[in-house]
Amino acid sequence: MNGCLKKSGAPSLEELKKSPGFPKPEDYTLGNIAVIECTEEIPCNPCETSCPKNAITVGNPITNLPTIDFKKCIGCGICAAKCPGIAVHLINLNYAPDKALITFPYEYLPLPEVNEYVTLVDRMGKGVCDGKVEKVTSIKSYDLTKLIAVSFDKKYYEDVISMKRIK
Repeated sequence: MNGCLKKSGAPSLEELKKSPGFPKPEDYTLGNIAVIECTEEIPCNPCETSCPKNAITVGNPITNLPTIDFKKCIGCGICAAKCPGIAVHLINLNYAPDKALITFPYEYLPLPEVNEYVTLVDRMGKGVCDGKVEKVTSIKSYDLTKLIAVSFDKKYYEDVISMKRIK
């Protein structure tokens, strides 16, 4: 796969499904997993070097697209916090019977608060659905990146990747 994207500025779901770091339908049954939406063949490997379970591989050359062994992934989120391209988020389809949980990096102020309702957005920034902030994680090893976990109607799990910025 080459790193060129269509003129939309963001990879389509079809393009992402051809990417080596994107989960197959059966991978989502494993619980909280990292979803790597990296389609740029650039010299980058913080996802690989930060993974405590060695679940992510970029290898040599460093311009390879990352691959992930979903059976090794523990959904810790370190890769999401360390990715400089904000190309990794976590999805847990087993969160609740009708709810999924997405965890994504967030580097804006103000931060959302737990129990706050937010608008979740797609890859182009368009609103998809509302979600409830369940957790805001700030760990020193994440540097200045926070991880925001939001529950939402699981039927949108392939569409949402982040939230609308709070004004």
